[in-house]
Amino acid sequence: MTTSRAQQRSLALNLLIWVFVVVWLILAAFPFFWTLWGSFKVELDFFSITDWTDALFGPRTEASYGRPFTGAGYEGAWVQEEFWKAVINTSIVCVSVVCISLTFGTLGGYALSRSGYRYTFWLLIIALIFRALPQITLVSGYLQPFFAWNLWGILPTTIIVLVAINQPFTLWMLHSFFTKIPMELDESAKVDGCTQFQAFRYVIIPVMWPGVITTGLFSFLLAYNDFAVAAMLLQEESRTMVPAIAAFLGTTQTEGNVMFAVAAVVSATAPLFVMVLFFQRQIVSGLTAGAVKG
Repeated sequence: MTTSRAQQRSLALNLLIWVFVVVWLILAAFPFFWTLWGSFKVELDFFSITDWTDALFGPRTEASYGRPFTGAGYEGAWVQEEFWKAVINTSIVCVSVVCISLTFGTLGGYALSRSGYRYTFWLLIIALIFRALPQITLVSGYLQPFFAWNLWGILPTTIIVLVAINQPFTLWMLHSFFTKIPMELDESAKVDGCTQFQAFRYVIIPVMWPGVITTGLFSFLLAYNDFAVAAMLLQEESRTMVPAIAAFLGTTQTEGNVMFAVAAVVSATAPLFVMVLFFQRQIVSGLTAGAVKG
């Protein structure tokens, strides 16, 4: 009798957990799927203030295009406004930031994790303080030399600033991974005839690979979602995706097209879903990479 009650409680608890998970997933995914649905409507339907069901059935969209769905928003964003240029610029910035940040982060994090000097702690604290500063404060310090050297408005300037902003975080995260890898692995590699760098390259990095991927993913997201740095340092021809989307909305002086922005938001968000799904195992492995035992 007691066993039967325990099984019923366990079944009820599992059912409650599954209901909670399903409801949470629906609430979390709803904004994206609602935006995806609305990107195929006209503005008067998707932002209707008289009847919210217009966003579902699209009567004005059907009246304008003969069907309840239209790709006019995507055509306007990608073809008319050349959003593909912003995608290329974003790809260049993200790949550059990730490669540079991981290169210096892995070398610096490994060196600090194996250092026995007391100043290691203070270097990490200084890096953390630098990372905690508002981005707009850091960007303002770069403006004068960039203007003086005629470097403002091009992609390399944004890459330099984003690497400088991202490097403390990368250093901290990789340092924490390296400190959890036993030093016996380094010593064993040296006994086998490896130099310090060879031990780092052939022994430590393969063990650290999940952590490197996790850190690279966060670095990619920082560069991918950046607005403040790109908006201040890039001219119109070199815009990345987030400033380009903001430009579609227009200002008080210039008229924008909201549906272009909605279509561009979906285009910019969809790759992030795919990337997270593709790297989910590496992310989980990276979060538990410190479980290595000597």
